[in-house]
Amino acid sequence: MEIHIQSLLDLPRAAKTFLDEVGHRKVFAFDAEMGTGKTTFIIHLLNAMGIEDVSGSPTYSLVNVYESQMFGKVYHFDMYRIEDESEALDIGIEEMLYGDGICLIEWPEKIKNLLPDNAIWSYIRKNGDDSRTLTIEL
Repeated sequence: MEIHIQSLLDLPRAAKTFLDEVGHRKVFAFDAEMGTGKTTFIIHLLNAMGIEDVSGSPTYSLVNVYESQMFGKVYHFDMYRIEDESEALDIGIEEMLYGDGICLIEWPEKIKNLLPDNAIWSYIRKNGDDSRTLTIEL
């Protein structure tokens, strides 16, 4: 499935469409180049989940934890700074990935071997006109 994002103004619609399409799934891997908009999209996704007080990217803390009245516990991971999967294991990532919460993961390729088989991979690509295409593998 693809969602076209023409500009920043499209992000609330794109986030709602994403949530409508993924159903009850729990683990989401967001693959994109640096500066393509992973964090920005995830912030809008958190907003669509009813979470207003968003901290931004957990670049240094690796994970931000939120509570959504509609979706329960939501984890936002940024794995960019880890050197290997053992660092993710040190923060207890397995409990979060295989628990009841929703996991939104930036730079998932760094922990690919730890992700559950049913993780949903989403790819954000920048187009020539500066729009974005979000491809979701369902």
